[in-house]
Amino acid sequence: MVLPILAYGHPTLRRISEDVEKDYSGLDELVEDMFDTMYLTSGVGLAAPQVGKSIRLFIVDASPFAEDEPEASGFKKIFINAQSVEEKGEEWSFNEGCLSLPDIREDVIRKPGIRIQYYDENFEYHDDKFIKVMARIIQHEYDHLEGVLFVDRISNIRKMLLKRKLSDISKGNIDVDYKMIFPKRKKGRKR
Repeated sequence: MVLPILAYGHPTLRRISEDVEKDYSGLDELVEDMFDTMYLTSGVGLAAPQVGKSIRLFIVDASPFAEDEPEASGFKKIFINAQSVEEKGEEWSFNEGCLSLPDIREDVIRKPGIRIQYYDENFEYHDDKFIKVMARIIQHEYDHLEGVLFVDRISNIRKMLLKRKLSDISKGNIDVDYKMIFPKRKKGRKR
């Protein structure tokens, strides 16, 4: 089932997420729904807060980058209760977007490597290192668990220039081809 995406301005996107218990009801179904949603929206990652769940869960599939980054081929993972341990390397800029902020893309500076501890869908523990585009996707999705959006990582000048666009997103004054929940949409207004 495809889930609606929370738009910029929704308070859930700013909360620090809670750990997922091993017996979390409906976890398998939620993960499946998140993959369905991510693929329908042409995303490469999706965090539970983006679909209204303040839990430490995100999914990634870097396959769309496989042409430029061969190691991205088949890179599909589920991260539960992730904790970033270390980011390292010389910072680099990469153009990022987000399903919660449609039609906004900005260059974001991050380190090219991440070490992250997490559980997979079988609640097996992992302590892994990722680099390049895989690290970038993981860092972006991990930020969602901490209540951070990629626009928080751009310059104040760029944020000022995006202020109107961000306001329009939160009010639903945009055209998107997937379901969204807009926190400041006036009641009765259809789009």
